[in-house]
Amino acid sequence: MNVHRWRSIRLKGYDYAQAGAYFITICAQDRECLFGDVVDGTVTLSSPGQIVREAWCELPEHYPHVQLDAFVVMPNHVHGIIRLSCDSVEAGLKPASTVRHTLPEVVRAFKTFSSRRINTWRQTSGTPVWQRNYYEHIIRSERDLEKIREYIVTNHLKWALDRENPHRMGHSLLEDVLFDLGASQ
Repeated sequence: MNVHRWRSIRLKGYDYAQAGAYFITICAQDRECLFGDVVDGTVTLSSPGQIVREAWCELPEHYPHVQLDAFVVMPNHVHGIIRLSCDSVEAGLKPASTVRHTLPEVVRAFKTFSSRRINTWRQTSGTPVWQRNYYEHIIRSERDLEKIREYIVTNHLKWALDRENPHRMGHSLLEDVLFDLGASQ
């Protein structure tokens, strides 16, 4: 009998509460193009897309040790960089405060905040907005950070070839392999 056992895709043994920069990608449920459209290389956000952007921008209000970097809302996914700081003064916390949240907690909160607002807008309750998991990459160097920033801010220009685009054109198995190997970035 085949029983699916859920496994974490997080780096085993890594402390996701420690200070650092993290690149994340979160996809809409069933990769539905709910957040907007890309027309002539420009992202036009729908109401749910605007809600997603607002929920992202509000994260530091809920988590003072969170700093946001590059971010983009695409039609069916988001890319962003989250920085977790460890210095309570740097993060705007009272020196006695030791409350720190992990990256998975911050991502879960973002998904929850945005889902609730989108479901209110759609006049539904409990309808999934996001896929269960998300992709993350620990950013380990300035060079890595700059490459990822560039990827995020130019992502909408490559939408026609994006693997997440359900209507993409001109893709091939070779492109998929190169993308998976990181050669297309």
